[in-house]
Amino acid sequence: MERLQLGARADWPALAGMLATLHGRSAPRFGWEEDNWIGLAPQHNGWAEDWASFYVKKRIAPQASRARENGFVLEIPDLAPLLRHKPAPSLLHGDLWSGNAGFTPGGPVLFDPAVYFGDREADLAMTELFGGFPPAFYAAYRKALPLPEGYELRKHAYNLYHLLNHLNLFGAGYLGQVQATLRLLRDALK
Repeated sequence: MERLQLGARADWPALAGMLATLHGRSAPRFGWEEDNWIGLAPQHNGWAEDWASFYVKKRIAPQASRARENGFVLEIPDLAPLLRHKPAPSLLHGDLWSGNAGFTPGGPVLFDPAVYFGDREADLAMTELFGGFPPAFYAAYRKALPLPEGYELRKHAYNLYHLLNHLNLFGAGYLGQVQATLRLLRDALK
């Protein structure tokens, strides 16, 4: 792996443009040809025609199962109705938070991916999870690829995956965020 010279001036609009270009890469189905990793946890893949079923079966269900094995009792609602907005399968970074993005003298870089084809909103949602990126990033991304109606609610379903993963990897310190997200989603799905 090449060594990156990080620490250059942050060009958030350029990073947003790079992400929009990545999301412009598509596939006929959702998923990936093989399983991979999200941090230290296995990430299940395979291929699916339907985004909602892929996300629920390959992202939420394995993390919920691990949480139960770890002693956490969680009531997870059926998220499929919320995710039936028919997104195109976009190439995703899959683990896009500020710790996996940087700036070199040559421009922005993304690293440590958990790549698959999914709803591009999942990447954007994670950028908001742990402090978020600056407003210039979101403005530039939305200018390149506007977000469909409903994103403000769907982002919580997408971030549930990462919160469950953190609960499973790092413990009960994430339980409050998981429970708050589940309450929000249950209320929205009533």
